[in-house]
Amino acid sequence: MSVYDRLKELNIELPPVATPAAAYLPFVHSDNLVFLSGHIAKKDGKPWVGQLGLMMDVAEGQAAARAVAIDLLGTLHAATGDLNRVRRIVKLMSLVNSTRSFTEQHLVTNGASELFAQVFGTRGMHARSAFGVAQIPLGACIEIELIAEVD
Repeated sequence: MSVYDRLKELNIELPPVATPAAAYLPFVHSDNLVFLSGHIAKKDGKPWVGQLGLMMDVAEGQAAARAVAIDLLGTLHAATGDLNRVRRIVKLMSLVNSTRSFTEQHLVTNGASELFAQVFGTRGMHARSAFGVAQIPLGACIEIELIAEVD
């Protein structure tokens, strides 16, 4: 099944690539790898602000991580021209704006990981790191970067 057919089944419309907020590129190619810069969670087109363990729970964090994954897919589409060229999602790195006592960053990040598996099947299974951090640009609750292998 085409990745685009799967996205349609999941009722996902790919967003355009966001304009970088500072001096960096949204993606860089190196041989058969594509490195996507960190994408912050957005809600209604604005940064999804919040801190896990204080004003957000795991379920809301997972929804934010899923929203980031959709934005990453839009950028990956722009980087490759065709998501069917993706051989594998290699790695995600997730930064979760969280309190010192919050320890479920890995569960929050599942919101993104599970979507990549739904979209790409086994090609969407990836290595991953999830960190708790004191703050993320613009007060966002989560930021995720991605590495993909392409044909």
